[in-house]
Amino acid sequence: MVAPAESAISGGSPPPILTRAMVATIVAACGALASFYLLLSVVPLYVADGAGAGAAGVVTGALMLSTVLAELAVPALLARFGYRAVFVFGLVLLGAPTMLLSVSADLPLVVGVCLLRGGGLGILMVVGTALAAELVPAERRGEGLGLYGAAVGVPAILGLPLGLWLSEHLGYTVVFAIATGLSLGALGATIGLPTTRPAPSGARGGVLGGLRTGGLARPAVTFAACTFAAGVIVTFLPLAVSDSELSLVTGALLVQSGATPAARWWAGRSGDRHGHARLFAPSIAATAIGTALLARPDEPVTVLVGAAVFGAGFGVAQNVTQSLMFERVHQREFGQVSALWNLAFDAGMGIGAVGFGAVITVAGYPTGFLATAALVLAGLVLVALDRRGS
Repeated sequence: MVAPAESAISGGSPPPILTRAMVATIVAACGALASFYLLLSVVPLYVADGAGAGAAGVVTGALMLSTVLAELAVPALLARFGYRAVFVFGLVLLGAPTMLLSVSADLPLVVGVCLLRGGGLGILMVVGTALAAELVPAERRGEGLGLYGAAVGVPAILGLPLGLWLSEHLGYTVVFAIATGLSLGALGATIGLPTTRPAPSGARGGVLGGLRTGGLARPAVTFAACTFAAGVIVTFLPLAVSDSELSLVTGALLVQSGATPAARWWAGRSGDRHGHARLFAPSIAATAIGTALLARPDEPVTVLVGAAVFGAGFGVAQNVTQSLMFERVHQREFGQVSALWNLAFDAGMGIGAVGFGAVITVAGYPTGFLATAALVLAGLVLVALDRRGS
């Protein structure tokens, strides 16, 4: 088990968050997520050019499906091989297959590459989050998770809009090459990661066994509704506008991806001082309102405001749910909690992409965005139950 930082001496400075291992974790995770976010909206657009909007949902769904399946296996892999070896394996899976996308936009090939990349992503998300939780002192865990989340959110700020811009101006092959280099280049930072093998948690039912505990299930399921909306937005907002309005979507994704990590860091810092639970309901409400505003993709101001509100709510929801789940378990169960939280993240995104693809063929984009907002807002019921049960 990776030992948390030493507690501060009474009356002295607070214990540090940015240790050598924490910095290495952040750098390696940023490289991986830069590769991921650069292609997150590009690959659906790439395959939709020939196979239609439904195919866009399929490739995002495949990516998230393999991500979820890999996340279920990570706690066992960590106990067997240790943090560094498992992280390296994830980077290779995420980066090595990417250039195959330049061969063809045929749906079976793209789905196959997305399945491999998704497996790598799932490994990296769980290992990175577990390390971030274990490497910081308990009394600063919310802030440490917020800082980690803000740092790994930078690739989203740059990657989502940059990927669309590069594909439009330089072509898809250039984007695929850059994404490959970012992931494999991050291997250099893994030398600073601990090689420790965490002890098995002993939790019954593995990762999904955490859903038997209300204190873990309620934040996880509520957060999954938020990530459902995120999967809808990153996959279909670029398709909901005409080609001439694609620059608006690029700007909206930039606003959203900038608001999310800033809000995530603020929520962690505020939660450590005043309690994380008080931010739970406002974060869900803001996420739902932002999603609803995107139902008018033909109105630039509304789209930009919606993206900002969604990004802020989504960022706070990330930190709140994560912090609540970690503070409710023993440290030996951090791997399980990290896997469960990331499972909620990626399952929600994948289901959102596939489910929304089916909805828009019948109801259209505006109705689809409003229905998604209603789903997120329904999470307030679980928030109320969580407050009563805590």
